[in-house]
Amino acid sequence: MDPNQHTDYDLDQDVHRITLYSSVAKDHQHTSRKKRLYLHLDMSCYYAQVEQQSYNLYGLPVAMGGWRKPDGTARGIVATASYEARALGIKTAMSAFEASQICPYLVFKQIDYSKYTEIGRRLREILDNFSPEVEKYSMDEYFMDLTFLLGKPRQHLEAFGKKLQQAIYNDLGLVCSVGMAHSKTYSKLASDLRKPNGLTLILTHDDAAQYIYPLPMDEVWGIGRRRYEHLKKYGLHTIADAHKSGPAPFKKIFGEMQGQLFWETVTGRDKAKVLDNDDHVPDEVSYMHTFSDWTDDPIQVKGEIIKAVRKVCYRMRGYKRKARRWGCYIRYQDNKWDGDSFAFNTPGFTNLDEYVLNAFLPEAIRRVKNALRKNIKIRGIGFHTIEMQFTEQLELFFNEKDQVRQLYNAVDTLNNFYKADVVTPAAIQESVPGNTHFVNRSPNESLTSNR
Repeated sequence: MDPNQHTDYDLDQDVHRITLYSSVAKDHQHTSRKKRLYLHLDMSCYYAQVEQQSYNLYGLPVAMGGWRKPDGTARGIVATASYEARALGIKTAMSAFEASQICPYLVFKQIDYSKYTEIGRRLREILDNFSPEVEKYSMDEYFMDLTFLLGKPRQHLEAFGKKLQQAIYNDLGLVCSVGMAHSKTYSKLASDLRKPNGLTLILTHDDAAQYIYPLPMDEVWGIGRRRYEHLKKYGLHTIADAHKSGPAPFKKIFGEMQGQLFWETVTGRDKAKVLDNDDHVPDEVSYMHTFSDWTDDPIQVKGEIIKAVRKVCYRMRGYKRKARRWGCYIRYQDNKWDGDSFAFNTPGFTNLDEYVLNAFLPEAIRRVKNALRKNIKIRGIGFHTIEMQFTEQLELFFNEKDQVRQLYNAVDTLNNFYKADVVTPAAIQESVPGNTHFVNRSPNESLTSNR
């Protein structure tokens, strides 16, 4: 194995690229205003669909993230569910117990990240055969630039979309919904219209007026609940309202520049790029774990903190970024407390776990133990960078030790080559067992009972 040939970082691991799209920023758009064509692909309840295919559970309601104790009692939280389960009223973030009350024969499966990652690689290989520009938006969503098909008749584009869906089904046994449009935003909206195996083309004004304009404005990325409430105060409810109003009310609400960006995004005027990791380095790298049950075990919390630091520092090394100021959020489960946040500094700019943990752990564990002494259990742990920059310059009062840097380079090389965490810190064994942020099992329960 040549270590120099296996340094590709999996920067999408545990990441949903929706964080890139508070709006389609100017530096994510083409400078040219020429017409383009985009495709958005959604794998439709991806985790549940993979498990249905793996265990021949077609047609059965499946919930991901929960499990049953030996006495049949459901535990955990529903991370996602199959369409059959959703039709019965099973929703994301619902407790597994509540879901089992709605549907006693609900099938619970554990989330198997390594399985979905491998299938995702095979899916990416298929997509690369259909377009030279593909963006992994999340594990189950992709964008493709199809500008090379501009000018082709609608029937040709429909055939292209169906051929792509068929190729995925033939290879993986999975279905997907597809949307095509002249804006990246509208292609994503289009793919959501006919799930789980639909194909929607938004190619003309009439197409948009029929399918897109009636949608509420908060369907568009960046227009969340609070922004939508502001817009409704000005009588702006649907995408059609944005087309009629022009950018003026958006600028009044959100400011000259941001308002213009929001209006262009909502009205499908963005000329967004299909991004790869080189196109975007986030301003912040973060990680969040939510325990499915409240925990009063400080060792388990410590393990999750170590995992959070490992994940964040790994991505920073992939982005070639370092930080010296960091933030932590400890979420409590109590009637009076909702959380505790604090910031801390490392001795200098670094992206090596060792230096971050030495600065982070003492204060975090002190706060955790203080909460536990008050009988306040821990619900979740969040960790993020506050001050991050590209820097290779030596600092006057702090330098990373060469042997420490070389150790993490070697660990990354091995993990990147084998596409798995083949080398991890021993302390990580203290964290929550399993392959998911959504599942927490007690030590007495089998780790493989639902696999």
